[in-house]
Amino acid sequence: MFDPGRQDMLLALLNTTPVIDGTGAVRDELADPEAAAAWQRAHGGNGSGEERRHLVRARDALQAVVGGGRPVASLAPLLEGVRYRPHVSPEGVTWELDAPAERRLAVEPVLTWFALQEEKPGRLRPCANPECRLFLLDRSRTNKARWCSMAVCGNRMKARRHYQRTRDGAAE
Repeated sequence: MFDPGRQDMLLALLNTTPVIDGTGAVRDELADPEAAAAWQRAHGGNGSGEERRHLVRARDALQAVVGGGRPVASLAPLLEGVRYRPHVSPEGVTWELDAPAERRLAVEPVLTWFALQEEKPGRLRPCANPECRLFLLDRSRTNKARWCSMAVCGNRMKARRHYQRTRDGAAE
């Protein structure tokens, strides 16, 4: 039931609350109903307000779990009443998600996260920049990526360390 194509949707959902450059303020990309509806439709949803409420609830819970602020068990209520059902065809057996339509878009990233944890544990994590709210999915062979973006957060953090070293060296 693991769909690698859903990893990008999971990451996109987790990253819908970025920090606005230089301000420290968080922008919720799902707060505006029109923008949220467009996001939902772009990711296979219907764009309804009820679907958005479930999606925001799933996003907030996943961010807290992936960030280490909540236990995995806190995701359980998001999956109540959700099942996989076998579908037999001449090609074989496939499994279909059985979830209420208004919750389906919120359930899929939770299931993707569980599958990702099982198949590739530790690959999904928060950016190592403490001022960043984004997450990264490390697809590298070594599993040592630290930044959501090397060009932005990686560069900033390396520049800060360099500045600190030169400042500390000048103070001695």
